[in-house]
Amino acid sequence: MATPAMLQENILANSVPLEEIAPRRLWIQATLLLVTFFSTTMVGMRYMVNFQQGKFPISSDADVLPFRWAYANLSHFALGLPFSLTILGILLTHEFGHYFACRQYGIRASMPYLVPAPSLSGTAGALIRLKTSVPSRSALLAIGAVGPIAGFMVAVVMASIGLAMSTQVAVEPVKLVTFQPPLLFKLLSALLGPIVHVRLGAPLLWHPILIASWVGLLITSLNLLPAGQLDGGHILYALSPRIHRVVTYLMMALLVYLGITHWPGWFLWAAVLCLPGMRHPPVHDTAPISKGLLTLAPVTLVILMLAATPNPFTRPSLIDRITHLRHYRPLHQMHGVNIDHH
Repeated sequence: MATPAMLQENILANSVPLEEIAPRRLWIQATLLLVTFFSTTMVGMRYMVNFQQGKFPISSDADVLPFRWAYANLSHFALGLPFSLTILGILLTHEFGHYFACRQYGIRASMPYLVPAPSLSGTAGALIRLKTSVPSRSALLAIGAVGPIAGFMVAVVMASIGLAMSTQVAVEPVKLVTFQPPLLFKLLSALLGPIVHVRLGAPLLWHPILIASWVGLLITSLNLLPAGQLDGGHILYALSPRIHRVVTYLMMALLVYLGITHWPGWFLWAAVLCLPGMRHPPVHDTAPISKGLLTLAPVTLVILMLAATPNPFTRPSLIDRITHLRHYRPLHQMHGVNIDHH
């Protein structure tokens, strides 16, 4: 598996054992970890400053890519640690879940690669590389399911802490982008709200830990889409390769629909599923999967329902923009004004 899904890289190749290449290769993971740590911390610095000033996380254009600002304010670097350590913890737990599942089934796999990126989180996720093919459907199901389950458990804990540290406000501040809460956040608000003094539905300033948990849940939900070589695709393929093929095409159509009606970013994910590299390789051992492993499939489905949201960012959808353009009238057609073009 790879996180996020668009960066997934299941490379099936014959190579020397992992133990022999680790000393040569681990410097790559270490470098990426260090760079991702800095990029996520710099983003987290801005989130924390906004939180301390009573502002929403993304209040202005300056909050979108705050790296230049963060570089000029490195004396406040520690402010970004709650965000960065939370998101890195979720991602690494997710990937090590895959890694140890691979080792359990004798599959050679790399240590996790973290991917820094100029994004709202400072990262594009993480990935591991498989060095040998998956030997059985049972192994495929375990590898696909253990990672999201492990990362989700950490995300639930950190989201609860982030919710407790968030601040209720009487008047909603100015915001440029709003993070749409998944169902899990709504459930946690209902369960923990009376304890942490959070009123469901009232404006809430998200603590950076809560934002990082949101990012981790978003990545988890994207990976659990039942298509291609995503985690959800691995799980579905283990259950039924034929159904996997049909559902992958249906998922592409659904993502296009969601891109029109909700978040345009879904178009990108639909395109990713069209890539040749997302075609699932065959698993030749089709022995029945044990009942214990089969229980992981519905667990991941519940996680997908709790973590996913059709519109992660509350922004006008494509259809809203088209509707707005249809109602737009040029200035010379308004209020009976005629403009002489001579």
